[in-house]
Amino acid sequence: MKNRKPNGNGNGYRIEMEGPKPITMKKKKNINRLGGTGLSLQAFANAKSTTNHYNPALIKKKREFYKNAKHVNKYKKSLKQQNQGNDLPSAIRTPEEENEDIVSSWTNKKNKKKKNSSHSLRELYEKQREEKEKLRMEREAIIQAKKEQKEKAEVQRKAGRKEMFKKTRHGQPVMKYRIQHLLQSIQSSSSASVNKNQ
Repeated sequence: MKNRKPNGNGNGYRIEMEGPKPITMKKKKNINRLGGTGLSLQAFANAKSTTNHYNPALIKKKREFYKNAKHVNKYKKSLKQQNQGNDLPSAIRTPEEENEDIVSSWTNKKNKKKKNSSHSLRELYEKQREEKEKLRMEREAIIQAKKEQKEKAEVQRKAGRKEMFKKTRHGQPVMKYRIQHLLQSIQSSSSASVNKNQ
């Protein structure tokens, strides 16, 4: 780097060249530029290995746990309110017993109102089952018919293929079967188009 300093004699300037800077000066400048000394290799490895305690799965589990806790608390409060309405302490009756009482009262009411409903429900169930059975049998019949049709087509294809690959003594293809095949395909396509037009 060129450095201009005034000459001691007073007239003019003298140009002086400085040599390379010592390593310690460069190191100090880099340390200042980077904001301090760097981490040692061991410290860097340890810093990398520590977790930052951010795990979305754990956070989701905690949220679900708190939601469930809220629901449980609401349920317990509602049970307490029901028990107070019945003037019975909650220690005597458990929630399971209360649920059984509620279910039994519902079934008793239904049985009283609809004695003959079981017969009608049974008949309705039988009708639905018969309809489903009929539909299943129809489906099976359709599937069986398609299967048989496929097998017939497969047999015809194999026979036609055998004829199509026949060759003469000299290795030439026998054209008779190929022409018949073309004629049949033309006739079937023309008959299909005539049926569509009608």
